[in-house]
Formats: sequence, structure tokens, C-alpha cells
Amino acid sequence: MKFALLICADPTLVPDDAFAKGCEGWTEEMRERGVLLDGGMGLRSPAEARTVRVREGDEVSITDGPFAETKELIGGLTVIECADLEEAVKIAGAHPSARYGAIEVRPIWDPTDPNPPWEQP
Repeated sequence: MKFALLICADPTLVPDDAFAKGCEGWTEEMRERGVLLDGGMGLRSPAEARTVRVREGDEVSITDGPFAETKELIGGLTVIECADLEEAVKIAGAHPSARYGAIEVRPIWDPTDPNPPWEQP
């Protein structure tokens, strides 16, 4: 089963040496275990982001920055494949970023699944 790990961080809690340390061997370990599908990618500053919505037919609305009511920001994304949600949570818990932020573990929807994600519990 595939999972997206959304790496979230509170910028006020990120240690000064976080970028120098990188993922502290986490990426290599997950690659060796065969669960890492995408080596992960960091995102640039939220100040460079735009949120796009289309409403009322063709009306496009663009908002500067991310539009989330939280102090934590999505800073990166990694895709893993493992047996189940329990294993995915353990893998996320071993990620260094979990020490100063949060990692949302979300199953990736298989488009061949007859039940769309908006109809699942």
C-alpha cells in the first residue's frame, strides 16, 4: 500500500542545524528497506506559494501563500510503500522532522478502487 508522508514543521521549532543534518540517514535506511518510492522533496517558502480555486463556473480565485489555519507548514513530501497504516506510522515516527513538527500519513488513493476517497470513512 502506498502512503504520502506530508512533512509539516513549526518554523519556530526547527533547529538551526536541521538543513545541515538533512534526514540523518533516514532516507538511506528506508531505501535499504525497500519502502521509499520517492526520495522526498522539500518545498520552498510558503511566501512563494499560491492557492488556486475555481468557483461559480469559471471564476478563478488566487490567494497569496498557502491557505491553512495553522502555524505548521507543509515543508515536504515523501512517498513510501509498505504493508499497512501501522507500518507507515512507524516509518513516519522515525523521520527526524517528527521531532520538531508533525508528519501526516495519508494513504494514496488507487484510482482502480471502485470507492472514491470522498466516499470512504
